[in-house]
This record gives sequence, C-alpha cells and structure tokens, in this order.
Amino acid sequence: MQVRDMFELGGQVALITGGSRGLGLQMAEALGEMGCRVVITARKADELAQAQRHLQERGIEAMTVVTDLQRAESIAPLVDETLAACGKIDILVNNAGATWGAPAEDYPDEAWHKVMNLNINAPFFLAREVGKRCMIERKRGKIINVASVAGLKASPGPMQTIAYNTSKAAAIHFTRALAAEWGKYGINVNAICPGFFPSKMSAGLLDQLGESVIERTPLHRLGDDDDLKGAVVFLASAASRHITGQYLAVDGGASVV
Repeated sequence: MQVRDMFELGGQVALITGGSRGLGLQMAEALGEMGCRVVITARKADELAQAQRHLQERGIEAMTVVTDLQRAESIAPLVDETLAACGKIDILVNNAGATWGAPAEDYPDEAWHKVMNLNINAPFFLAREVGKRCMIERKRGKIINVASVAGLKASPGPMQTIAYNTSKAAAIHFTRALAAEWGKYGINVNAICPGFFPSKMSAGLLDQLGESVIERTPLHRLGDDDDLKGAVVFLASAASRHITGQYLAVDGGASVV
C-alpha cells in the first residue's frame, strides 16, 4: 500500500459527537476533507445547522442528528438514524464532553453526575451500540475517544475540576480496556488527549490562566483550529491499523514538563 493511500478515507462514514463546534467540528472537517461522509451530533439544532453549512461549503457531505447524550435512551435512536441514512458507521469519534468547576468539598452532586454521564457513560454506551451493530460483525472499525491531558495528571489548584479530571482518566483506561477486548474483532480503539485549545468550554479558564499555560508549554502556544486534524485522520485511517489502546497527547508538550 502506498503511504498516501493509507490516509485516504473515501467512502467511509464517521460519526462525531459534539461535532457542532470547537474540537468536534475541527475533527469533522478533517475527516470530511479526507473523503468521509460525516455525521455530527449535538444538543442544539441551530449550532448543528451552522456547522453543517460550514462543512458543506468546504465540499464535505455532512448530516446532522440532534441528540442529548446525557440521556442514555437517546443513543440507540442516534445510531438508528445514522444507519438509516448512511448504512454503516466506520469511525466513531466520542468527543462530546462537559466540565464544571467547584472545590471538591463543595462539589454538587448534579455537577458530578452531569460530567460523568457525558464524559464516560455516553462514550461507553455509544461505543457498545456502534460496536454491536456496525463493527463487530464486519471485523473492522475505528473508535477514537477524546480524553484530555487533564486525565494524565491533577490540575493546578485554581482549576478545581475534579470530575473532569477523573472522567478523562477513566476515558483513557476505558480506551485501553475496550481495545483489549475488541482487538479480536479487528477494531482499533485509541484516544486523543488535547491540551488547552481556545473553546467555549475552556474560555473562562484561559481568561484566568492563559498566559501561564503558554509559559509552561514547551512549544509556547495553545492549540489552534488545525492542530487536531492530523491526529484524528491518523487514528481513523489505515496508517494506524497496528495501533490500539493508546493515547496521543496533542498539547504542545505541556504534559511532559
């Protein structure tokens, strides 16, 4: 196989959760540019419609499904709708996520459950559904979980995001455990661990800590609108066919210092 051909994704279908903006939209754009038909899902119909226009203007075939992944009962219908329109799911990107800042001693029950439901429960339930219905029988598939460098270490005191850190550490080990189980089916399961990227979720923290984050990062920059594209294409493509159960930190080197 030619190296260029290893990265081609023509004819494949990618389902990206949290795909209406930020990192999810960036990854949908990358997969679409490499030939995927992309299906993006999120809670807000207006944001999905805007994202769909953005993708279509770039020549990317894009479908949207409004889904609240906090509700476990919404997961099977999401897969139903995707399969009815596309016939298969080759690539699943579990990107949707949430965070909540509060001191551990005062952390609200509601906040803990919200973060855990979206960051770890939903990826498992969706992967289970897609695996059973789209990948196991075909003996192929790519699952990419978007974890975080926050799952690799504790955060500085001002961040106070104990549920987020815990859920992202769980996402990394969920990736390993699922890869170990589903390798026999030819399914690759890997994770991307982004560092700080400007986004709606990180805006408040970056207002407070942005300069210090950049100062502590070896490459002295934040992630931008292109910095996840290569990583997600690599993990979605045949170029990574012998890689599973791994995480790739995309953080400018922040996690190594």
